Amino acid sequence: QVQLVESGGGLVLPGGSLKLSCAGSGRFFSPYAMGWFRRAPGKEREFVAAISRGGGNTVYADSVKGRFTISRDNDKKMVWLQMDNVESDDTAVYYCAAGGVPTARPEHYTFWGRGTQVTVSS
Repeated sequence: QVQLVESGGGLVLPGGSLKLSCAGSGRFFSPYAMGWFRRAPGKEREFVAAISRGGGNTVYADSVKGRFTISRDNDKKMVWLQMDNVESDDTAVYYCAAGGVPTARPEHYTFWGRGTQVTVSS
């Protein structure tokens, strides 16, 4: 079992930066690939980024590539999403998830956090 808690959301200006955190608890963390997803109002859940167990492989959605960076520290049981040059379309509830492989497909993730709200607005 892995419990995940996101934090770091809030209100940010367009073009600004925000860093989301995901804290894992439970006996095992490092065996899991980790992903970030988001759900905007009235829209389907959307993949954002994923990272492999050891952190050597990352995957990004085209919409965030070059602006967002995913990272992890297995000793601290933490995953982060650095969001730079944010846009209004980035407004959403952001969720972290743990699964077997770093994939964009949500059905491959077993454990999910409750989410943190990010609002991009001037």
